[in-house]
Amino acid sequence: MKADFVMASRSIFNGYDAKPFEGYIAVKDGRIILVGKGTLSEEDRRNTENYLDFGDKTITPAFTDVHCFFTGYAVRYAGVDLSPATTIDELFSIVVDYADSLPLDKAVLGHGLSKKLISEVNTKRLEKIFGHRPVILFAQGCETCLMNKAARVMYKFSPETCYPESYVLLLPIIMSDKNFIVPLFKRYMHMLNRMGVTNVKEMGFDDFFGFTDILEELNNKKELTLRVHFMSQPVSKPMSLEYGKTMRDRFKGEFICFSGFNQMTDGSVSDLCADLKEPYLCADTNCAQEIDWKKIADDARNADSEGFRFSLHAQGDAAISKVLDIYESCMLNLDGKLVNRHSITDLEFSDPSDLERMGKLGVIAEIYPQIQSIANRKDKLAMIDEKIGSERGKRYWNRRKMADSGVTISCGTDLPLLIDNIPESIFHAVGGFFPEGGDAFNSQNMLKCSELLKAWTYGGAYNLGIENEVGTLEEGKKADFVVFDDNLFNTPINEIRKRYVEQTYLNGKRVY
Repeated sequence: MKADFVMASRSIFNGYDAKPFEGYIAVKDGRIILVGKGTLSEEDRRNTENYLDFGDKTITPAFTDVHCFFTGYAVRYAGVDLSPATTIDELFSIVVDYADSLPLDKAVLGHGLSKKLISEVNTKRLEKIFGHRPVILFAQGCETCLMNKAARVMYKFSPETCYPESYVLLLPIIMSDKNFIVPLFKRYMHMLNRMGVTNVKEMGFDDFFGFTDILEELNNKKELTLRVHFMSQPVSKPMSLEYGKTMRDRFKGEFICFSGFNQMTDGSVSDLCADLKEPYLCADTNCAQEIDWKKIADDARNADSEGFRFSLHAQGDAAISKVLDIYESCMLNLDGKLVNRHSITDLEFSDPSDLERMGKLGVIAEIYPQIQSIANRKDKLAMIDEKIGSERGKRYWNRRKMADSGVTISCGTDLPLLIDNIPESIFHAVGGFFPEGGDAFNSQNMLKCSELLKAWTYGGAYNLGIENEVGTLEEGKKADFVVFDDNLFNTPINEIRKRYVEQTYLNGKRVY
């Protein structure tokens, strides 16, 4: 067999079958030239220079994360590291020393500030030391911050509105610092490769603040170990079809592509901001925020008419239904399915009838299979009981109905909200468990292991429009695959989080 190498395992998941099989994969020049079941003949083994037998270790196609924010990840490392500070004096010593090292006209940024110190700092001290020079010190996780008046005035947000869409005016400063961004993005790629990810869809606010130039430079140097498909999410300016056309024409290669537009609709059930078909039990409202559905619909249809795909983030059952109404007014094929591959992200709380509509329309689901990892059973169930009641709560995270309705499911993390971890996602989205274990939540809504892995592999590739190249282990496709440390399918669900990625391959080359 004339192959660069052959990988064998008793647990190969090809991305579409319901069960793994014993077999082997032969690779030549970065592509799969043969996928065989059973064992390789002794003659072929002798004639294969690099024969890698992985025993019971599961081999899968490499994974695709369809909802990432590198910009949000970058903010978590912007400026000086404040995590060593345990007292207010230590904090100000670090910040002042760092500020002295910068040009006087440059804002002072920091990250990793403990929440304890945030509650203890008197902001008057910030004003006294820095005056008109903007200072923003982000907490660990960046969900809040310390900032002086000059920073509030310049960047138009506050500690109470400390989330990416609000601090968008700060992002150009962070993203334009190549000495900071380039090494950080390489670290980001390595982190994702370490988790078995070789493809991502990045959410870039507005025009991505010049980050596309950095991507292009890295690609020209052949330093990208992720295929980056990016979307424009209008935040500080209206959606620009001209920008989309420019990006679509500019990036036509393998590693950088423009993937369309992304927009938010409603918020979460816990904040009363999910748009619901029936009122909340604890408040006289169906949604505590105003949503400009007409503008969203106009943007989606305009993008659709130009051949762009659209992703809409919707969490409540009414929001999901309204998004489907919008998509039904977009271009359809003769079979009634969408011409362009539009998607809905999150789908926290849905109406089963709308999931059936998704399947008929061909709308892609972008779920967060690790979302249970940031909650606990007691508090989550109490929230559901208070906001919508346990009966409606049975429709929470209903991935089972999506699969049964023929919806193509893909997986995202909203990184840095979550960091890709496929075994952890199995624990939550297959087992239905909260981090502490115990009884499963809405086990009737969960996926099978093979279905979730298909979502991470084929589903993600389909989402990005590259399913003919990656996403499954088939002859002729690019040699992107992952080797785990053990057999995912034989590991008990309560032990699945012990499993980890041992190796990741991109185009036949090991990137982790």
